[in-house]
Amino acid sequence: MAAAAVVVGAIDTGQPPAHASTSDFAVQLVTVDTPTRADKERLQRLGLDLTEHAGHDYVEVVLHSVEDVDALSAAGFTWDVRVPDMALRTAQVNQINDEYAASTAESPLPSGRTTYRTLADYNADMADLADMRPDIVKPFELPHKSLEGKTVHGIEIGHDVHEAEDGRPVFAIMGLHHAREWPSGELTMEFAYDLVTNDGSDERITNLLDKARILVIPVTNPDGFEKSINDGLLLDLRELDDGGLVSILGTPGNAYKRKNCRMVDGQEPLAGECALASSNGGFGVGIDTNRNYGGLWGGPGASPEFFDPTYRGAGPFSEPETQNIRELVSSRQVTTLITNHTFSNLVLRPNGVKPDTIGPDGHPVGQPHDEEELKALGAEMAAQNGYRNIHGWELYDTTGTTEDWSYNTTGGFGYTFEIGESEFHPPYPEVIDEYLGAGEYEGKGNREAFLIALENAVNTENHSVIAGRAPAGATLRLTKSFATPTWESSIADTIETTMRVGEKGKFSWHVNPSTRPIVMDRQYDVLADEPLHSESFEGTTPAPTEHVDHEFTVTESDVDLLEVTLDWPTPDDMDLEVYYREADGSSRQVASSGQFIGEKERALVQHPEQGTYVFRVINYASVAPSYTVTGSLYATESKTVPRQLIENYTLSCEKDGEVLERIPVVVDRGEQVKAKLRRCFSNW
Repeated sequence: MAAAAVVVGAIDTGQPPAHASTSDFAVQLVTVDTPTRADKERLQRLGLDLTEHAGHDYVEVVLHSVEDVDALSAAGFTWDVRVPDMALRTAQVNQINDEYAASTAESPLPSGRTTYRTLADYNADMADLADMRPDIVKPFELPHKSLEGKTVHGIEIGHDVHEAEDGRPVFAIMGLHHAREWPSGELTMEFAYDLVTNDGSDERITNLLDKARILVIPVTNPDGFEKSINDGLLLDLRELDDGGLVSILGTPGNAYKRKNCRMVDGQEPLAGECALASSNGGFGVGIDTNRNYGGLWGGPGASPEFFDPTYRGAGPFSEPETQNIRELVSSRQVTTLITNHTFSNLVLRPNGVKPDTIGPDGHPVGQPHDEEELKALGAEMAAQNGYRNIHGWELYDTTGTTEDWSYNTTGGFGYTFEIGESEFHPPYPEVIDEYLGAGEYEGKGNREAFLIALENAVNTENHSVIAGRAPAGATLRLTKSFATPTWESSIADTIETTMRVGEKGKFSWHVNPSTRPIVMDRQYDVLADEPLHSESFEGTTPAPTEHVDHEFTVTESDVDLLEVTLDWPTPDDMDLEVYYREADGSSRQVASSGQFIGEKERALVQHPEQGTYVFRVINYASVAPSYTVTGSLYATESKTVPRQLIENYTLSCEKDGEVLERIPVVVDRGEQVKAKLRRCFSNW
């Protein structure tokens, strides 16, 4: 455990002088101004600790050292300090939690819990649920121990859960890929309590446990989480005789650790090594397990640098934490998956990179094949918790994430929930509100969103069914081997799942489509050859950092795209912002462009509303005497990257390990096909 210094009296919360040492620096949460997507991409390249809290013109960043401050300054960014001392804030949260727990015998959560769980608490709670309802709860251990030798635990919930797998659809929910995101594990665990304690009394939950099997893994990264929670709970505030406060802390240690405990690629850590490597916040060492999955591993938004917060690892699935989830999902037909994170009040869906990004196959990555259905389910869930329903890339580019791999590889719907508005681990009463809902979402919240996701898991419109007859007691095995593309090459992947045929000899196996989404057709938009309407404005370049506005009116209805371009004669730098003028006179930014020096600007507004738009030309660093900004309205044509393959499963029928018959099965989403296993009967 990293030793904590004792600091008495007031803590200086201002930005440190240039000569301050890292050990004097109070870790901060700051809001960095990023008015354009290019600014966000430039910020990503600095290797700083970006949070998932971002908007159209900002990204929140954790600054762990003076060097981080210097990097922001040198890159020309401006920012506001939102939390000047995150160790002090954690200590304050701990005090709030202590007071809440002391005054509350039992919270309204399904478990009644009043404080954050430790790693031991999670393991004990899963064991308690199995003891409480052994008929519907089956504990399991994931096959790969953590780098420090810890067993990763989970539970499976469902009626007849101890019987052989029977073809029911599978729902998976997990938390704590990122160590500091404590609520992600709490809400995962509370959903398990909800299902178990309400079975038999809540008709909706009882019916769902009849129809599905639910896999719950609250802590996927036990090494990192243990360091974060142990160090975080040590931070406290103590009363002085005169009623003042003393902070018994110097740095937050590992309280804000993000990654796992990989200290050197390819090597296991020494005993105690990870706990001591707090790096003034604990974020520097390790692998970001939510960039280590195989799907498009190594692409945009995942760093090749070890000490970068988004370091992707030495190779796809190099870490035991991601190997565990890969093997679990690949061995079960997980039709819907939720991976919980904090924070930003978001429901994120695939894909993690912009649709027009040229992928490793030379084609645009495009929208996910099931974009319409993924978006609709995301909207239904977001209506319960008030979160934004967006793609991962609308926050910033990411590759190697959990749901991008699981969706594109298995076809099961996958989402990331970014829980909570403004903190990695806020006061515990806020965790309660996130689960049960508060204000206009009271009685809904993430509890209702999770139930909707579970209902989607059993909805046959959004997965596939293989049905037929086979000898009672036969083992059916469904396999498929294929190459999963990374950004650099590909890796071998396999899906292999089994079920046991019941006494009546009929089976109905709920599965994902046989053809992976990543090889199916996917759409992207291209402009018509000529605009419906176009208008250009010539202007004199303003002084550096100043801007000039031009108004453009859209009178046409049902326009697909407004394209705004900015051109100037010299190879230097201007920026472009586009605003929509509301009826009350206020302006709302709807697009922007801030390319690198020498690159001209282009901003797009999809399906522009009728009304007045403002094109703002900003002189970032240009000596050009003049510029031209042009607004053009277009119809668009949807282009398709065609389906590359039609894939089949191999369905085998087995008795005591002997294969009696193999047949190919092709099945699409929403389709039910019959599997005819005649030779299995004759050979039985």
